[in-house]
Amino acid sequence: MNATTGLRLAIDIGGTFTDTVLADANGTILGSTKTATTPKNPTLGAAEGAQTVLKAVKLAFGDLTGFVHGTTLATNALIERNGALVSTITTEGFRDILEIGYERRYSQYDINIDKPDLIVPRSRSFTVVERVSVSGDILIPLDDCSVQAAIDALEDSRTEAVAICLLHAYANPSHERRLRDMIHARLPDMVVSLSSDVSPEAREFDRLCTTVANAYIQPLMSRYLTDFQLYFEAEGLICPILMITASGGMTTLETARKFPIRLVESGPAGGAILAANTARKSNLRSVLSFDMGGTTAKLCLIDDFRPQTARRFEVSRAARFIKGSGMPVRIPVLEMIEIGAGGGSIATVDRLGRLQVGPQSAGSEPGPAAFGKGGTAATVTDADLALGYLDPSGFAEGKLTLDTDASDVALHETIGERLKLNAGEAAVGISEIVDESMASAGRMHAVESGKDLSHRTMIAFGGNGPLHATRVARRAGVTRILIPPDPGVGSAVGFLFAPVSFELVRSHHTTLSEFDFEGVNALFNKMIADAEPLVRRGAPDQRLDRRRTAFMRYRGQGHEIEIPLPDRTFASEDIADLTRAFETSYARQFSRAVPGMTIEVLNWGISIFTTRPRTPAAIHRHPPARPHRTRRQITCDLSGKRVDAEIIDRTELRTGDQVTGPALIVEAQTTTLVSADFTASVDSFGNLLLTKSSAGGAE
Repeated sequence: MNATTGLRLAIDIGGTFTDTVLADANGTILGSTKTATTPKNPTLGAAEGAQTVLKAVKLAFGDLTGFVHGTTLATNALIERNGALVSTITTEGFRDILEIGYERRYSQYDINIDKPDLIVPRSRSFTVVERVSVSGDILIPLDDCSVQAAIDALEDSRTEAVAICLLHAYANPSHERRLRDMIHARLPDMVVSLSSDVSPEAREFDRLCTTVANAYIQPLMSRYLTDFQLYFEAEGLICPILMITASGGMTTLETARKFPIRLVESGPAGGAILAANTARKSNLRSVLSFDMGGTTAKLCLIDDFRPQTARRFEVSRAARFIKGSGMPVRIPVLEMIEIGAGGGSIATVDRLGRLQVGPQSAGSEPGPAAFGKGGTAATVTDADLALGYLDPSGFAEGKLTLDTDASDVALHETIGERLKLNAGEAAVGISEIVDESMASAGRMHAVESGKDLSHRTMIAFGGNGPLHATRVARRAGVTRILIPPDPGVGSAVGFLFAPVSFELVRSHHTTLSEFDFEGVNALFNKMIADAEPLVRRGAPDQRLDRRRTAFMRYRGQGHEIEIPLPDRTFASEDIADLTRAFETSYARQFSRAVPGMTIEVLNWGISIFTTRPRTPAAIHRHPPARPHRTRRQITCDLSGKRVDAEIIDRTELRTGDQVTGPALIVEAQTTTLVSADFTASVDSFGNLLLTKSSAGGAE
């Protein structure tokens, strides 16, 4: 065993590349790498990356004291529909919860509307006789005969996993638990997800959808996580593996196997954590996080060093930007907008002659045409290569030599010939489309949140984020961009700053005028007792903090506002503070409060988490000598003309150095484009700060 302590490894498996980062106890990055994702067995790509960074510093798996992992596997399983065969069991009379949904169309005037695919058809929706009241009282006991009939139906339909969602089970889960036990007595291998465990909140449609999604991916994720753990243990890993969740925390493999739905969007969550941590170090209170990888681009709003959060999001929308067209999932999540715009996004020309980019991606196999692996479609990476922004011999740490001829052929044959453009003009078109798509997504996300982008600093990272940051920022109205160190593996770096945490939300209705002090205090004590052991398993010796929230609304409204609460037992003197906090938040969001209205609370939340990891000290680089800088021709993203651009290795730059665009700042895993209307400087943390000039920098 090496004497080194505090070594932590982070692995983020993306759709195109797998990012690996090794850091010491102080947060200093000892090594990082990008390897091609291996879709058939993602563990192999992860193992290659881990072995590469450990070998570089002459360490072994047994030297690690921390291992953090995030993966797109759960997300992809839901999107690609390659999970288990799932059935549902609901209360008699409520068989059609999935069919009825919200009783509305997401696009009212579309006569050819595609309904969201909610995984379970009516033919596999079964019911049992029972009834529980909204307060948890048993009105009709669970009928054993109906249970046996439902189990017969599960056997006949060859169900692999079952989602149980009984009416008001969040108030009294006894029937769901007894039903699970009866199923296991006859079908011991059946995977069972209970709504009272997965999403113990009111609103049965959302609760059932979340439970179905959990059951759908549970067999796949359980096998994957078990195989992943066994592989690395066989390689000598001793420390536990922790998984990143959608809420930006870490959890144990045991919890992840039980609630795999919480792993959806875990990779993007790591990027938001990195951006929040970078914002805190640089004292930036208003930030737009921009993460562009090989498959997707993710944008997240961060205020006062905390990413925007949500309690609900949609999976696999039938209409990508229309709310209500996907499968609702109610779990704690960092709220961001994600679009199919990455380096591997495929450009096409539709039947009307319109150029489109994404959401289809070439992935890592075969990848963009420039990868030389058999891909023939023109992608964003092919366009960036043709524009001169990428060094063909230095891509992906020099592991891959880009084929410029193959790229030009793909651009000309798939786009140019259709639009009567040459390869260079096709590349400009692809670049314009994808950059505007990302900028418009950011503007739309900000408007929906009631916020403005113009005064925000963009923090850009990911394999393609720094390369497209100035182009997206200009269109979004952003004038300042910050590129942190190691941006190409930004999400994996973010994993290292994530707390071990678990969040619970449970329903208990009360009003502020007739507050149920005994019931609410008992509910919080129960939630703490349920959540704290799950956190302790991943952090047995660390100090834990708590955050309480209430989801409040005026009586008669359909949705709630999240209000922070003091971490203490509630008493009568707290009511005035709760009223004031709600009305202040309501007025901020809707311009004014409504006097005289009854305020009610539907749900209560508790988050238990370890204290934030220590932020590394400022980085000061002092290279012994400044190597010779080179230049090459690129296409100016302002004028569209070919211009000379300075090529600078990021390792050459010291604190205070400035670079005037057009220029390319290159590093092992990504390239930063300094456009002609931007100037870059280096701060004391090693960040690149890009500032837009007022003159515009026309070329």
